[in-house]
Amino acid sequence: MIGRQILVAGTLVGALAAPAHAQKIEASITGGYTFSEGVEASETRIINGQIFDSLDITSGGSWGFTVGYYITPRAEVEFLYSRQFSTFEASGPSTSVELADVSIDNYHGNFVYNFAAGDSKFIPFAFGGLGMTHYSPGELKNLPVVNPLQSSIDGETRFSSTWGAGVKAYVSPRVGLRVSARWTPTYIKSDDAGMWCDPFYGVCWVVADADYSNQFGFDGGVTFRF
Repeated sequence: MIGRQILVAGTLVGALAAPAHAQKIEASITGGYTFSEGVEASETRIINGQIFDSLDITSGGSWGFTVGYYITPRAEVEFLYSRQFSTFEASGPSTSVELADVSIDNYHGNFVYNFAAGDSKFIPFAFGGLGMTHYSPGELKNLPVVNPLQSSIDGETRFSSTWGAGVKAYVSPRVGLRVSARWTPTYIKSDDAGMWCDPFYGVCWVVADADYSNQFGFDGGVTFRF
């Protein structure tokens, strides 16, 4: 038993002492602020004499973490999780009403390219990935409800992508600071945008206009290499 503990301790010490280019795993935890936007409603609603034509997602604080694995000295595959604290608002030409608090969770698998070798102190990077965004509203607040029995808004999960860039500045071979900016467009719905007809075959179909809710996040934190 003691021999096994010594072996495990020696392995951990060896991993921590390994040079930067031999460290394959990178993890970070970050916090920041995310600017958000909602979507236009497919149909205008008149509730209690007021016109509502959009569902807005307010900007708010956010946090997240990443765990990545180097497949080459500069290329990395990464899992990214982030949560934004926000609210839903219904708005129209002359009024807006806060509906509920909402948490927005992003889950993405990313490809990361680092523009400097792993033993550099400053490493600019860029990334892109695919995944999903989950909206988790709380209890209704001040909504002029159409259905008086409705007390909450159901959560929804939608396909999204994420794209960003930043820089890592290492204060030691294993610990560094990380800042980044990220754009996450989330697909919400598609509206009919008219007809398109093929001039050669005479076939026509409805053209869809995709509607996305966008998040623009800025964050900073600490990153570790193992």
